[in-house]
Amino acid sequence: MDRTDRLLDRAGLASREGILIHKPSNMFYLSGYTGEGLLIAAPGLKAIVTDSRYTEQAQRQSPGFEILTIETGVSHFTLAARLCARQGIHSLRYEDDHVTVKGYASMQAAMSGIIFTSLENLPEQMRVVKDGTELALMQKACDISCKAFDYILGFIKPGQTEKQIELALNFKMFELGAETLAFNTIVAAGPNGSLPHAIPGERKVESGDMITLDFGAKYQGYCADMTRTVAVGKPKDEMRRIYEIVLRAQTTSQDALAPGKNCVDIDRIARDIIAGEGYGQFFGHGLGHSLGIDVHEDPRLSPVSQAKLETNLVITVEPGIYVPGLGGVRIENSCVITDTAARSLVSAPRELIIL
Repeated sequence: MDRTDRLLDRAGLASREGILIHKPSNMFYLSGYTGEGLLIAAPGLKAIVTDSRYTEQAQRQSPGFEILTIETGVSHFTLAARLCARQGIHSLRYEDDHVTVKGYASMQAAMSGIIFTSLENLPEQMRVVKDGTELALMQKACDISCKAFDYILGFIKPGQTEKQIELALNFKMFELGAETLAFNTIVAAGPNGSLPHAIPGERKVESGDMITLDFGAKYQGYCADMTRTVAVGKPKDEMRRIYEIVLRAQTTSQDALAPGKNCVDIDRIARDIIAGEGYGQFFGHGLGHSLGIDVHEDPRLSPVSQAKLETNLVITVEPGIYVPGLGGVRIENSCVITDTAARSLVSAPRELIIL
């Protein structure tokens, strides 16, 4: 049973009911297709509706699917409506968290008579637990990222800009086999480290700076995510202390990962350590997030998450302290939950590296 069949089975569709997929990540997960369009599935039907730019690509990537191509005056929704009529489908479950108001209106206009109901994130729920192939691809993405990190340690020097470091790091990931980046690389030097999602700019690295590097390769559709904070020359005493606090929060909470654990409880471990050292107000984001095809997936390690960890789920552990005017530290590993604990997919050392 392939993933689309498992989705249909899990959805428990009523008679004459089908599923309509818009999200590129869900289309890829279900069919292997990486282009634009729609995916429609129902008992006895697996189809992709696309345009002429992607027809051959869809045929190659999704051999088990019927491929339909739009033409002038015939939209994606028009072809979808014809498929529904052919199959006797009167109701479709769709991704109501993704389709815009305008898109929904167009869908209704082209598919009059179809009843639309929420898919309720069923594909995302299936994606939470990774299979062996997915884990191997994520390990490869993390290996590429770690090798790029090793390279950039020898590249960083005072006088270079954040942008120069970002470009060198990105190029190295591509050179090592990344198909693209999992997300926009963050390079934050000195006081810019207080911005958790800093945009690399023209600030030049100075001796004594701490530099936060948050980056990840994407390999055959799957993401890596890692963060390391390094020092260029001797850092300030407070920054070194902050580093040790974040390191303790990261290692302690990562060591607590195990199947069945509550996400909120893991988040609390790191939060309590940081707050206990007087920096609680400087750690505002959640401790981590799942990842896979998308770099941010559910569940999350956060103060409000009621989810539990499951075996073969991949999740980040990334506490940070961000002090305006001073700088910041974040340390992050992507970890796979094992039968009894967790294993980091990131091999780079977590101890402070002084360049």
